[in-house]
Amino acid sequence: MAERHLRIALALAGTVLALAAVNASIAGKERLLDSGRVVFLELAPVDPRSLMQGDYMALNYRLANEITAVLPRRSDERAWLPELAPANGRAVVRLDDRSVATFVRLDDGRPLAGDEILLRYRVRDGRLKFATNGYFFQEGTAADYEAARFGQFRVAPDGELLLTALHDENLEPLGTAL
Repeated sequence: MAERHLRIALALAGTVLALAAVNASIAGKERLLDSGRVVFLELAPVDPRSLMQGDYMALNYRLANEITAVLPRRSDERAWLPELAPANGRAVVRLDDRSVATFVRLDDGRPLAGDEILLRYRVRDGRLKFATNGYFFQEGTAADYEAARFGQFRVAPDGELLLTALHDENLEPLGTAL
């Protein structure tokens, strides 16, 4: 009987811990939405077959292509090798007067200039990603996003990003922003 009570107590404790972790993650994202710095990343072309998939748009960023170009390579090959690159990293970007990011360098610990910030990236399945590589929208509204040229992000001081909206070439928001 005591063993049964112990298992129930452990199951309840595990559930409470899992719920606490989820709530902490949600609270962190809410803080980032409220107080994160607004940064725009220019979109880059993706395979047109995957651009629009129902209520989902595949995303790629010009900045991701620029970072990929400087990631580790074997000296005898032109292609970058994801297995040599760190799975996570940070890039230093410069923001223009519209908050559009331009790649400066990979983070090497040097101090940032006043117009520079850090952006976290992840290498997954051979692709470099910022926060997400997809944007979900309400079913039937795909045409509202065809003019997308920039992703709007909220960025935390440590470089963590959260995609909040898509914008056109004039940085006008498309569809419904978060």
